Amino acid sequence: MAKRDMLTLDGQSLTLAQVDRFLHGGFPSVEVSVGARAAVKRGRAFVEKLLARNQPVYGVNTGFGKLASVRIPDEQLDQLQLNLIRSHACGVGEPLPLPVVRLAMLLRVNSLVSGNSGVRQDVVDAFVALLNSPVVPWVPRKGSVGASGDLAPLAHIALTLLGEGKAYHNGKLGKAAAALKKAGLKPITLKAKEGLALINGTQIIQAIGLATICGMQRWIKVCDAAAALTLEAMRGSDSPFDPRVAAIRPHPGHALVARNMLKMLQGSAIRESHRENDPRVQDAYSLRCVPQVHGAARDGFAFVKQIFERELNAVTDNPLLFPEDGDVISAGNFHGQPLSQALDFLAILMSELGSISERRTEQMVNPDLSNLPPFLVQGSGLNSGLMIAQVVAAALASENKVFSHPASVDSIPTSANKEDHVSMGVTAALKAAMIFENLQHIVSIELLAGRLALDYHKPLKAGRNVEAIAGALRKVVKPLKQDRVLHEDFARVREVVDRGGIDSVLAALE
Repeated sequence: MAKRDMLTLDGQSLTLAQVDRFLHGGFPSVEVSVGARAAVKRGRAFVEKLLARNQPVYGVNTGFGKLASVRIPDEQLDQLQLNLIRSHACGVGEPLPLPVVRLAMLLRVNSLVSGNSGVRQDVVDAFVALLNSPVVPWVPRKGSVGASGDLAPLAHIALTLLGEGKAYHNGKLGKAAAALKKAGLKPITLKAKEGLALINGTQIIQAIGLATICGMQRWIKVCDAAAALTLEAMRGSDSPFDPRVAAIRPHPGHALVARNMLKMLQGSAIRESHRENDPRVQDAYSLRCVPQVHGAARDGFAFVKQIFERELNAVTDNPLLFPEDGDVISAGNFHGQPLSQALDFLAILMSELGSISERRTEQMVNPDLSNLPPFLVQGSGLNSGLMIAQVVAAALASENKVFSHPASVDSIPTSANKEDHVSMGVTAALKAAMIFENLQHIVSIELLAGRLALDYHKPLKAGRNVEAIAGALRKVVKPLKQDRVLHEDFARVREVVDRGGIDSVLAALE
């Protein structure tokens, strides 16, 4: 296997680009660097020293949470870790998507190999072997409050390493023991500290959130492209995108989106045909304020990515080992608040992108606003055209507003009030994922409307990049001469985007 197909983990250098590639099937094989292996060895040797001192160390020879004051005899330490995994593997709900589970596993390994968690090399090797196999743990998506780590979902992953619970083998769900056997893997036995190290972390929050972030890196550009299609369809003005406007209100996202809009509109014959004698003075806000609204989303998205990039190489369990200093520190790196707040921000900015997109669709389908055929269909009255397409976009935009209620401001005490403030980070991540799904549908509806509306301006052409996108969509979506089942058109538009059909245009955007 070529070295470029191997992802090497060292706990320090994992990047968002590598995560994106991994999520989409890249890196069929994972390994741990030599330096990281040495760090793991030092961390485990320190655990053994702690055990030899015969002093209470949380999670090593004590109970957990409220039971931290209960000292566990040496002969029961292995059973303690096994009991921890079994008792904590109690998630509920639909399972997480397999790529998200695999990403959570990757992130957990990357955290463990820093050497601050105290697991044996055997545990790391077993985790890596599982990642490199066709076996994926079955992980229910609900049950974490996002502090003390994502205990329940991560316990389901650890359960597979033990040969218990359920797992997928080549996508088929069955017993984990059978799946491991088919893959030629053997269950592991946990030693002191290792069960806690496997489940005490933020990797489920991270994995769900990163899947959305990686997808948004494309779709946030698509939002700008869709706005440009609508602007051309509405014969709108390009003056709001003048760089002088951005210069005197210097938000970076504003300037970036304005540049993108001008790139999309460059060479527009439609725009040129309305520079003179156009009675309209200003466009509606959903067109005129694209730099302000999309730009704020861009600035927010940059912040969200920064938070998640920091967390990629973070150590988030407890207690933390510092072998070089001879210290064990009980702290709170497992608390998901930084991620939860960022994900709530992500939810808000995606909701706003969907909200303004729906308003632009309304501009095109409403004949009182567009000077185009009602609902962009020939023979309106007999035909309803995109009437209910806009209703669907409105329903999704409103649903997103409900999902945008912040999870990070909520907290409910757990573990007999020992864990009295939590982040609800997985809830924030799941909400953001649902909003992202809705956003893709909303923007796909706008793209469909834009593609249909531009036909009514022929022979005048839109900007070169707008025409390129419209051309890609025309290949899969016919003109709307009479009513048809539109959800298939929505799906085709989204597929064009997701399969890279407009990537040549998106590559020119920032």
